[in-house]
Parts: sequence; structure tokens; C-alpha cells
Amino acid sequence: MRNLHAEQQPVGIVSAGAIPGDYQIAAIQGASSGAIQLLLDDFALRARQQGLRIAGAVELAPGEAGGACGRRVVRVLSTGAIISISQNLGKDSTACNLDPSGLIDACAAVERDIEHGVDLVILSKFGTLEADRRGLSDAFRAAIGAGLPILTAVSPAMTAAWRKFAGPLFRFIPADGCVIDAWWSGVRTGMVLPTSD
Repeated sequence: MRNLHAEQQPVGIVSAGAIPGDYQIAAIQGASSGAIQLLLDDFALRARQQGLRIAGAVELAPGEAGGACGRRVVRVLSTGAIISISQNLGKDSTACNLDPSGLIDACAAVERDIEHGVDLVILSKFGTLEADRRGLSDAFRAAIGAGLPILTAVSPAMTAAWRKFAGPLFRFIPADGCVIDAWWSGVRTGMVLPTSD
């Protein structure tokens, strides 16, 4: 397999028939945020059942109203801890209630797990905060620097910022559990991950 720092690779959507295992980061697109988070959560559960050490955070929507963005939390995958990423702005608020301090706590937990050694990092998404170098961006950088495989999601609106952030280290994949499994199979069977040099 190729060392990903050695050459630039074209970026595109990997088809369901491909075996996408020759790049460090699989970035899911092509479904709603909620559907993608369920895919990430399901994959994390199955990976842990296989004995893998997982670092990361997946966004959950408890289903309660609360501002323009609804109430949201993230689950830290290594411990199961639930961290709120919503502020209480009142029931009549029309502003997005995202609470960046919750993401700071989740990011710190993921970075600690990476330092202790893991097999895989799953990060809920690269969004507006990450494009501004906030949110989970430090966790992304820590995982990339450690040469770890990363599974994440990127909203179409953030594609340009994501390409600038991740460079040649990723491929977009569809929101398909079989494609995710194929990527991970490729990782486990000899993918040469980039180093931090």
C-alpha cells in the first residue's frame, strides 16, 4: 500500500463496490446528519464488541425541543459519558443553542484516549466549529498526528473547508454500513497509515 504523504490523491466519493482501505480518513456524506450519526454509533458498538479500542464522540439527539437546533448531546465512545452540547436559551428562542464548551470537554476526552493508545478514532463530524479550528478540531489533529484511522462525517456545506483541513488523507464514502466495513477491513489488512513526520 502507499504512504499517503508520498503523493497527492484525487478526492471523490467511493462507490459501494470499492474496497476503500488505502487512506487514513473515511468521511461520510450522502445522508441526513441523524442517519450518519446512527451509522457511526452502530459501527463503534460493533468495533468495541470485537475488542477494539475506540476513541471518539458521536452526536445524539435526545428528541427534546430546545431552541432552533434542538437539544443535542455527544457520547464519548471510550466511556459512554454523555456531554450536553446545547445551551438552554428558553423555549421561545429561535437562535441555535449549540454550546461550544460541551464540545471542548468532549474533545479533551478524545485527546486523552488517543494519548493512551487506541485502534480507531470516530468523530461525529467536521462542521462549522471545526472549520474555525474549534469544536473537535484538536481531536482531529491529534488523531491525524498519531497516524490513526479516522471515521467521520462532513456536511456538504463544509466540503471546501474539509478539503483544506484534511488534504490528501481522506476519501468521501457514502452513508452505507457495507462501505464503512470495507474501509475498516482495508485498514486492518495492511493499510500503510501516514506518520506524523
